[in-house]
Amino acid sequence: MKQYVLTVAGYRIRFVAQDGLTDLKPGVRFRSSITIDNGLCDLIVRVHEGSPPGQENLKRVFHAPLVEDAGSGPVKKMENFWSVYSHRSGLLIKTVFPRSGDAMQGVLLYSLTSPEWDLYISGSSGVIDPFEYPLDGLILYYLTVMSGDIFIHGSAVLHQGRGYLFTGVSGSGKTTMAKVWENAGAVVIHDDRVIVRNTANGFVIHNTPVYDNDEPRSAPLSRILLLSHGMHNELLPIHGANALSRVMANCIQHNWSTELIGQLTGSLYLLTQKVPVAGYWFVPDATAVEFILAGEA
Repeated sequence: MKQYVLTVAGYRIRFVAQDGLTDLKPGVRFRSSITIDNGLCDLIVRVHEGSPPGQENLKRVFHAPLVEDAGSGPVKKMENFWSVYSHRSGLLIKTVFPRSGDAMQGVLLYSLTSPEWDLYISGSSGVIDPFEYPLDGLILYYLTVMSGDIFIHGSAVLHQGRGYLFTGVSGSGKTTMAKVWENAGAVVIHDDRVIVRNTANGFVIHNTPVYDNDEPRSAPLSRILLLSHGMHNELLPIHGANALSRVMANCIQHNWSTELIGQLTGSLYLLTQKVPVAGYWFVPDATAVEFILAGEA
């Protein structure tokens, strides 16, 4: 196809092929996010084949190696994965695609003030998934930045009209908590990456497609719980700067700009002022759910 629109976390993103050779093919995990194009969108990504002109005198401001969890801990798989550069009046991301081999490379020209970006893909077979990993997370992250929203490592569930966001460091129990609540009848919004959006009706949590069977899900956010494994279930309310900083530690963020840090801090200030935050030491069984629900009664 030559163009299509995805709705992810409430954002409408239109991908448009810019030449006669490019064929756009969304990945399986985004098939349920394809939306009827009604002419409205939050972001337009123009997709080109080849490399963009004018890449001289770039200044790298952020660099990310490819690090994967090998079970015994994080292992660096690739030094040059993706990097952010300042580019004229905007920004530029260069990336490789580890799931498609060494030949394919991408360059995203974007701006945090413009809803129209350009994506260049070289070394492809002529059929391009413009949201292939890691472009999905990169595009969504900078879209949340542009929108004043929050991208966070966490799991989230919806139970009896209330949305719970569980967050913490790797191994703290985010996936476990999602399964425990699912067994208790809750709907799992996601167990990996969650976007929090500030709306006229309050804060809303959204999933981001990671798995092939992902469908768009969202819920009103009622509570944020910072996870730790414990010998028994226990809650400790957290307020003010402590709540802000502890939630911020689990946010997906590219800390190359004081402006971006300030913007995220402002968004988290509003979030932690309006949504209760607590440290949650839990036992990974049904009592973890019963303990929270008993406090809500």
